[in-house]
Amino acid sequence: MNDSAIGTTGSGHERFDRPRPRPYLGAMTIRPLVILPDARLRVVSEPVDRITDEIRRLADDMLETMYDAPGVGLAAIQIGVPKRVITMDVSKSETERQPLVLVNPEILWLSDEKRVYEEGCLSIPEYYEEVERPDRVRFRYTNLAGETVEQEADGLMATCVQHEIDHLNGVLFIDHLSKLKRDRVVKKFAKAAKRETNG
Repeated sequence: MNDSAIGTTGSGHERFDRPRPRPYLGAMTIRPLVILPDARLRVVSEPVDRITDEIRRLADDMLETMYDAPGVGLAAIQIGVPKRVITMDVSKSETERQPLVLVNPEILWLSDEKRVYEEGCLSIPEYYEEVERPDRVRFRYTNLAGETVEQEADGLMATCVQHEIDHLNGVLFIDHLSKLKRDRVVKKFAKAAKRETNG
């Protein structure tokens, strides 16, 4: 999910917008992002059987890539790994990072109350659109210690959890828009990819 400073849009809805943070993690790898219209973004990611050193390295690289982008959330498939792993950090302060790694996350409950955020996506760069989602969510995941965790969230964090779990199921935030808007975005990125290929 794209990083932007939490403020409001002109319509009074929440938005992410914040200055580009400085990477602070060391000895990790910034991996290239998978960009629309890459077909891998539509892949349904596979569950992680157990927490291994490989999964921990993947999570480290995802955090480094996410912070560098910068973003507040990243799914493993966005760096080409079809595993059910997401990283998030919705903290407002660059000096007080709160990185979160969710393995095999699943949503248990969604509120009836909705909220609109202007969402972006690291795999659909420089494109933002208002999306309405449930305002509160309860979810379960495994942490890197192998423990099962249940957590509730609202506001930005709830939106981010839903956005990133969508990625694990091959769903993009533009799928929540009208067909007209979605088709326009896909066409734009397909043209850009073709230009880059023909170079």
